Amino acid sequence: MSSIEKKSVIRLKSRRGFALITAILAIMILLALGYLAISVTTGDLRLTSRIVGEKKALSAAEAGIHVLMQNFDPATMTGSETTNHQVDAATDPDSRYTISNVGLPAFGPSMRPLVGYAIGGGQQWGQRAYTAQVEGENTRYDSSVEVALGMGYGPIEISTMSR
Repeated sequence: MSSIEKKSVIRLKSRRGFALITAILAIMILLALGYLAISVTTGDLRLTSRIVGEKKALSAAEAGIHVLMQNFDPATMTGSETTNHQVDAATDPDSRYTISNVGLPAFGPSMRPLVGYAIGGGQQWGQRAYTAQVEGENTRYDSSVEVALGMGYGPIEISTMSR
């Protein structure tokens, strides 16, 4: 074998090694881009799932507040409390609400006057303040929302004069 033939064989082998290294680098770059695309997509899916769950839990809490406002009776405050009540079994069986701690406020005024609501004769009318805790949850998304609720009941006479 002549020296020219030996040089061409050596160059051919070195070019084959360069092509192998280039192919491996290209595959590594494509794998890294694929991993990045998958991790970004999964992160977006997790975030979207969490947001949907929180919205469903908030909707359940709002349903609980609506039920509390419809059925509230100051004579039986604890009768308004309910635990783990299903919102709608037909359309969303995983959303539930809990109403608890219905009572008078621990701080602040217990009566609030109603401005412009007067019949005359020195009577003052207002609302009695109550508080409650409403929790909405969705078991499918493992999410929950708690709402501290302040509500007024009235009009009731709040004047201190005797009749």
